[in-house]
Amino acid sequence: MLYGQQKIRGFCHLYIGQEAVAAGIATGIKHTDPVITAYRDHALAIAKGIGVNECMAELYGKKTGCTKGKGGSMHFFGVDNYFYGGHGIVGAQIPMGAGMAFADKYNNTGQITLCLFGDGAARQGALHETFNMAMTWKLPVVFICENNRYAMGTSVERTSNVADIHKMALAYDMPSMEVDGMSPEDCHNAIYKAAEHARKGNGPYFLEIETYRYKGHSMSDPQKYRTKEEVASYKAKDPIDHVKEVILKKKYANQNWLDEINEKVKKQINECVEFAENSPYPDASEIYEDVYVQADYPYIKH
Repeated sequence: MLYGQQKIRGFCHLYIGQEAVAAGIATGIKHTDPVITAYRDHALAIAKGIGVNECMAELYGKKTGCTKGKGGSMHFFGVDNYFYGGHGIVGAQIPMGAGMAFADKYNNTGQITLCLFGDGAARQGALHETFNMAMTWKLPVVFICENNRYAMGTSVERTSNVADIHKMALAYDMPSMEVDGMSPEDCHNAIYKAAEHARKGNGPYFLEIETYRYKGHSMSDPQKYRTKEEVASYKAKDPIDHVKEVILKKKYANQNWLDEINEKVKKQINECVEFAENSPYPDASEIYEDVYVQADYPYIKH
């Protein structure tokens, strides 16, 4: 609705349908483990602890956003929460993720890096270079391909003879596995296992998490490359509905408890929209700020 009202502008890549991956990350790693991803980053930012107010304000392009309104939907960052974007260049975060892991190994921090990318980015040459070096140096990094079956509008089967993306790790002797991305339990178990493998100094691990996005590649996508029946078949396996069923079936809680959570979430949404609405836009002078680390960099003239 807010996008239709042009209060959220530019590209906006929704995560609806892929929530199990974010949930698995929230429970499967330590808070201090860095995460880097592509531009479908909203839920992952929240999972890493960035406040919903800051996230919504960033969507609005407001000064109170998590990147001061300068990044928008595609470039969420939260360094205090070890969330390093939000990158718009397809596959660019793959070598950067390995670089972050190299720094952790060099500094002996005990941290591991989670580097996420989509099925389209798995076809980038940078992936092969990164996999090779990461294995050679036994870097503490978990590579995660969020395979939602379509790179923009192009299916996995149309882009490669190898449709089982996790098998790409075989060329580098990197351990890998296929994961049901519609199951929060499976995502947690796989991510925890891979993270502990890397944390023990065994080197990288590659997870192909098979998930699905219910919406288009971005809000402007007419989605003519897939059928309504296909989308409906994945919605029947919705991870949020699955969790609700498990909670009720195993009597972890009752329907009243779930209803209370729904009301709490609705309230949070209304509050963060109000926060974004009432926040100021950044001043034009902000274009010169945060460009260089060096505060007195001599080649920036106001």
